[in-house]
Amino acid sequence: MEKPASPIPFAKQLQVFLPFALGYFLSYLYRVINAVLAPDLAADLGVGPSGLGLLTATYFITFAAFQLPLGILLDRFGPRRIEAGLLILAAAGAFIFANAHTLTGLVIGRGLIGFGVSACLMAAFKAFVIWFPKQQLPRINGFQMAAGGLGALAATSPVESALTVTDWRGVFTLLAALTVLVAAVIFFIVPERRNPNKEEPFIDQMREIRTILTSLHFWRIAPWATLSQGTFLAVHGLWAGPWLRDVAGYDRSTVAGTLLLLAVAMVLGFVTLGTAAERLSRRGISTLSVGAMGMGFFMAVMVLIVSGNKSGVTLMWMLFGFFGTSGILPYAALSQSFPLRLSGRVNTALNLLVFLAAFAAQWGIGAIIGIWPTTGSGGYAPVGYQAAFGILLAIQLITIFWFWFASALLKKASYEPVSNM
Repeated sequence: MEKPASPIPFAKQLQVFLPFALGYFLSYLYRVINAVLAPDLAADLGVGPSGLGLLTATYFITFAAFQLPLGILLDRFGPRRIEAGLLILAAAGAFIFANAHTLTGLVIGRGLIGFGVSACLMAAFKAFVIWFPKQQLPRINGFQMAAGGLGALAATSPVESALTVTDWRGVFTLLAALTVLVAAVIFFIVPERRNPNKEEPFIDQMREIRTILTSLHFWRIAPWATLSQGTFLAVHGLWAGPWLRDVAGYDRSTVAGTLLLLAVAMVLGFVTLGTAAERLSRRGISTLSVGAMGMGFFMAVMVLIVSGNKSGVTLMWMLFGFFGTSGILPYAALSQSFPLRLSGRVNTALNLLVFLAAFAAQWGIGAIIGIWPTTGSGGYAPVGYQAAFGILLAIQLITIFWFWFASALLKKASYEPVSNM
């Protein structure tokens, strides 16, 4: 039986939380910055929507590819060392990206960035499981995600303003330097706690991944969470900006301003939904139920976007940002339902699926949009967005039916998930 984390002094909470928050701030900034830089990258490279989608989505595939090994490393060596080391690789990727002059060079740099920031969220979640009581996880995870939202916010109007002083290459050179600094902060500031998993044979850690991947409790929510979060990441990280330009008819500054408000709504969503999940759990309403409700509202917003609605566009995309955050709650729900020693692998198993979906969705949206010819103004055809987003919405609907079916199976079998207690 594993002893759950006990409360720690507020100063130590900040010592654990703030460095990882800085890391996730950078991770999310890297993730969505191409939504603002898309016109510059497309002009410099001369590529169409499919190539732009592939370039941006490379972040997701390298990120996803490392998730299962990452879970083992986090459970074995702890979050501080793993994230600090990987961030150095992210800095190298940003430097390569800033100095590349071919699509291949940019893809290599972008891929290395994705690999390097692949621990920024999962390492934080692992640290929180180690240091915070489990009932606080939805709230503290929400604040961590809010730090990412601030990174998304920084990738909008602030980046647009930076482009008046330098070009996109200068922006990435600055990001490379900041990433090295954050890696040092994490390594030297975050406290260390003895990790009993170091003594667990590596082969046993590998076998325990099977415990997760054969759990119906895991697979009940994983498909819906994967499609919800993957769609949110794919659209927010690239295609929201072009949609605002081509469907809503916004100019570049208005697009950046709308994306800024989307990011603000996202920060509010992470904090609000995380705090609400923690408080509602005290009244017997599970974190998973709150997440399912939020993901349902997210799909309702997607219906409005797919319909080509042009009234209340800014509010619609703010709601997209707010409810798009609900896909993070299943991480906390699963962390609460498996033993502490498996927490890193549980979260990274789900994250693997999410980022594979985000890669496929971001590239796939570009491929579908590219089926239609460009408009007279040089933009992409609105019907392409409608088709691409509509397909993602339909797949999410299928995952809801699976969630209901799997829930009925669990209830019928009187299934009890593995508990920390």
